[in-house]
Amino acid sequence: MKVSKRARQVPPSATIAVTTRAQELKAQGVDVVGFGAGAPDFDTPQYIKDAAIEALNAGHTKYTAAAGIPELRKTIADKLKRENNLDYTPQQIIVNIGGKHSVYEAMQAVLDPGDEVIIQTPYWVTYIETIKLADATAKVIETDATTGYKITPELLKAAISPKTAMLLINSPNNPGGFTYTPDELKALAEVLEGTDIMVMSDEIYEKLIYGDTRFISFASISEDAYNRTLTLNGLSKSFSMTGWRLGFTAGPLDAIKAMSRLQSHMTSNAATFAQYAAVAAYGPQANDAIEKMRLEFEKRGKYMVERLNAIEGVKCEESTGAFYCFPDVSANYGRTIGGAKIAGSMDFAQALLDQTAVALVPGLPFGCDKNVRLSFACSLEQIKKGLDRIEKWLTR
Repeated sequence: MKVSKRARQVPPSATIAVTTRAQELKAQGVDVVGFGAGAPDFDTPQYIKDAAIEALNAGHTKYTAAAGIPELRKTIADKLKRENNLDYTPQQIIVNIGGKHSVYEAMQAVLDPGDEVIIQTPYWVTYIETIKLADATAKVIETDATTGYKITPELLKAAISPKTAMLLINSPNNPGGFTYTPDELKALAEVLEGTDIMVMSDEIYEKLIYGDTRFISFASISEDAYNRTLTLNGLSKSFSMTGWRLGFTAGPLDAIKAMSRLQSHMTSNAATFAQYAAVAAYGPQANDAIEKMRLEFEKRGKYMVERLNAIEGVKCEESTGAFYCFPDVSANYGRTIGGAKIAGSMDFAQALLDQTAVALVPGLPFGCDKNVRLSFACSLEQIKKGLDRIEKWLTR
């Protein structure tokens, strides 16, 4: 059967592939330690599930407006005002079917063929593919430990061309767990002043920050930043609602209307009963539910960074957000371990899984072949077991 060129050029998600392979091995009885997950290991808070059940029992099972129920759009607007210092009307907000859908739909709504999107390494694998699907081009800025895996104003200035249509910011970052400071974001915003470059600010991990890290929304920096920014967020990470598929986008009215028109033909609305649950999620119990997870993630992340840095041939920057570590393991490239030649992150991840039953994600699909990604969205017991295996494997 014929398959379109568009579909053929999209590779499977590297993160989902690792998780799937780990699940297959577990089903075969293998004691796998999985560091591939991009999802909290906590259950959705009970009060949110109760609200979904109540919505179902109340008959909230029909179509809604494509952009979402008015109650949720207002709840999100109130949240953005209260927590992010952002003034959006409900009409400037659209509820999407998960964060990936927000990214894809925003790209489709604002990019034209030939446009360039400035994006940094390490980048979330889906960004590159959604840029391609919009017939645009990714202008990749290489970052590393010397820049804290972040774009500097100088790097941004050098990357801008007449074709630049968008800057994509993801802070806290997936796969690295790196977070821009308010001053760093302000410096980037100043570079964009006087241009017509849009900003897509993916803030899905905003609640999962550690130590003395301070989060601000890019759009809150100035009136200029507000007018050029699409703010993307959702409930997947903060409320452990990955399977509920609820994301949202806030921004200039013309862009949101365009996204709503597209969504009306693509998917229509997000699941109706889930939208009512989302209204409850942002209620008075939200802070306690989020903080319980955040504190546990902070403890796990600190332990993982310390353990990784104690292994010879591994260097890991501090994780200040999300639930990932992104160590540089390239000192091991060129080695042969257990009969496997390690030439890059793909070889590293495959050999580790085959020989120790530890699943992590290679850095190459994130644009950083020197690195690998480990998620600490699993129990401390599993983290200890997995790191023990990695240490033994690398120091054999």
